[in-house]
Amino acid sequence: MVSVLMPCFNVGETVDEAMGSLVTQTLTDIEIVAVDDGSGDATADKLADWRRHDARIRVVTIAHAGIIDALNEGLRYCRAALIARMDADDRSHPARLEKQAAYLDAHADIAAVGCLVEHFPADGVREGFRIYTDWLNSLISAQAIANAIYIESPLAHPSVMMRRIWVDRVSAYQDRGWPEDYDLWLRMHLDGARFAKVPELLLFWRDHGARLTRTDSRYSVENFLRAKARYLCQGPLAGRDAVIVWGAGQMGRRLSKHLLADGAALQAFVDIDPRKIGRKRRNRPIIPPEELPACLARYENPVVLAAVGSRGARALIREQLVQMGLEEGVNWWAVA
Repeated sequence: MVSVLMPCFNVGETVDEAMGSLVTQTLTDIEIVAVDDGSGDATADKLADWRRHDARIRVVTIAHAGIIDALNEGLRYCRAALIARMDADDRSHPARLEKQAAYLDAHADIAAVGCLVEHFPADGVREGFRIYTDWLNSLISAQAIANAIYIESPLAHPSVMMRRIWVDRVSAYQDRGWPEDYDLWLRMHLDGARFAKVPELLLFWRDHGARLTRTDSRYSVENFLRAKARYLCQGPLAGRDAVIVWGAGQMGRRLSKHLLADGAALQAFVDIDPRKIGRKRRNRPIIPPEELPACLARYENPVVLAAVGSRGARALIREQLVQMGLEEGVNWWAVA
C-alpha cells in the first residue's frame, strides 16, 4: 500500500532508530526502500542486517551522488501508489503511515499529506528551528498551506506521504541549485496540487549540526529567495503589469533582485520607515502604506508581495491589506 523512501548516507549511528520506527508501524502493508548513497561507515552493514530480518525492506546501493540522485534512484524501486518520505535520522510515530494513508484515501483532492512534527533532542534544538517548527505546525488546511507556500517550505520533507502519480507528473526531484523538497512542492503547487496535514504529531525530526540545511549551500537564504522568485514569476506574477513589494528592507531588497532577474514587472516598494519613504530601491519609488491603493489603481492587474521578515510583521501587513480589500492568494501573497 505504501512505499517508504529513505535515503541513507553515513547514518550508522541513527538508522537503527529510524528503521525500528518503520518496521513497527500499525500499517503493515508497506515496503521500505533504503538507498545507501555510498556510505563510508556502518550504514551498509546495518541495512543488510535489517533486510535479513524483514522481507519488506529493500536496500538499494549506489555510489555517493547526493540526496537528489538517491531519492530519484529510490523512486525507481518504489512499487506503491503512495510514497512516504522518511530520513534515516528521524523517528515516525507507530500510526503515522496508517493515519496518512487513511487521510489520502478519504481526500482524493489532496496530492500530499504531512503531519505535525517535533524536533529532538529538546536541549539541542536551535531557536530558529523551534520557530520554524511552530510555524509549520500552524499550517494544517490546504488553503493555509497554499497561502504560505511562498514564505518558506510549508511541509517537513520527511513527514510527507505523496501520491506517486503527482511525483511522476512533475518529473520527480530536480537539481536547480536550491532545496529539492521546496522545489518539488512549488512545482506541484503550480501544477494544481493541494497539500494538507494530519493534525497530529506523527514525526520526530532530529536536529543536529550535520543536517544538509546547515551544511549544503543549496539551503542558504539566497537560494530560497531564488526559488521563490522563479516560481512566483511562473505563477502568481505571470501576466501582472505591476508588482509592488511591501518591505524595502533587507528581505525586500534581496528578493526584488531575483524578481527583476526573472522578469517581474516591479513598480514600487511600500515601507513604514520614514527614513526610506520618498527614496528609491532598485530605481523604484518607496511609498507609505496609505499611498498603496492609489498606486494599485494605476494598473490593470497588480499584485502585492509582503516581504518583511520581522517577527509579527506579516500579521500586521495582512490586516492592512485586508482593510484595503485585497484577498490573500488572489492579489497579494506573503513571501517572508
